[in-house]
Amino acid sequence: MITRFSTLYVGHIELERCGLSGTPADDRRYSNERLTEAFDTTIALAHAADMLGYETLWLAEHHFQHEGYECIPNIPLLAVDLAHRTERVKIGCAFNVVPTWHPLRLAEDYATADILTRGRVVFGVGRGYHTREVESFGNPMLDGEANRELFEEQIEIILKAFRQESFSHQGKHYTIPPEVPYRGYPLKEITLVPRPVHQPVEIWQPIVSGSARGLDFMARHGIKGIVSATAEELVQRWFRDYQETARRNGRELALGEDLIFGFRMCIDETIDRAMQKARPYFEEHAKVMAPLGMLRYGEEHVKAVVARQAQSATAATLENGVRNRAWLCGPPGDIIAYLKEIEQRYPGLDHVMIGWAIGTPRDVMIEQLTRFAREVMPAFRR
Repeated sequence: MITRFSTLYVGHIELERCGLSGTPADDRRYSNERLTEAFDTTIALAHAADMLGYETLWLAEHHFQHEGYECIPNIPLLAVDLAHRTERVKIGCAFNVVPTWHPLRLAEDYATADILTRGRVVFGVGRGYHTREVESFGNPMLDGEANRELFEEQIEIILKAFRQESFSHQGKHYTIPPEVPYRGYPLKEITLVPRPVHQPVEIWQPIVSGSARGLDFMARHGIKGIVSATAEELVQRWFRDYQETARRNGRELALGEDLIFGFRMCIDETIDRAMQKARPYFEEHAKVMAPLGMLRYGEEHVKAVVARQAQSATAATLENGVRNRAWLCGPPGDIIAYLKEIEQRYPGLDHVMIGWAIGTPRDVMIEQLTRFAREVMPAFRR
């Protein structure tokens, strides 16, 4: 039963000449003053989400994007500021790019934010998908297997640090603590100071390719999943696979439980008007993400995600996104009707997340947040 609503903002600034015929992605370069606009937009969205009754504002961590697309490098730090500007809305990490961190620094930063915000930061982890980011921090991205191996070890360290009063770790990439003397005694274990006070820590991870290894890792560690802007047939498969993998690991879940269903949307009086409004931003998003192999509007896209191959921006059309229900465009009644279908299909699902394409202006995002809250969310109030 759907009762919880969140929204996602990835940190783009106001962009000029959006769309396939607009400025090429690699030709965009903005001043530092312009790039900091992302923080003003985040504050505005946090205020709107808080006022309108959204549970969580999810934010994305990214680095080095002078193009103005994803400009938030540290979510826990920003979350502390946002929590002190708002009353109720939570700030979600979608996602901390773990291979750009030392795992203990990320654990410390999250624990500090958990305490200072009184539990209003939601922890989320991802492996990353920008080579410029992860490789610039000295860790693997081009080698997908090495990236996954590092990520899994980092998560194991973070979980130990969160859950155990003191711990040690011996792995391929980390020896914690190091074998050194400390004040006259051999160092055997360390303690994360501080540890999160809101326990157990809820952890979310994106489901991007639906791989058996990735789902098994999530199930073994109790990690919840977000499936966002993904073709309907893939959502159905991955929801079932997540449930079955959890069952094999000793957790009985209703279909859709411990998952978030995310989609991009545009509300207007007709489908045509909604698509016309969304089209330039859809195209800008495709222009950015297709070369990174990060579109999921069909089976062929997911094959490219798995293989880390570039996709064609022109092959990803808004019509295809709407047809496959990765995008919902149209009047509020149509969106309500589809979410009611989703509610029936996945009886364990209680949480949906709305979002927009990179490049969508701030005033459009707030207008859409407001319309969804006032014209869609009331249909799900029990």
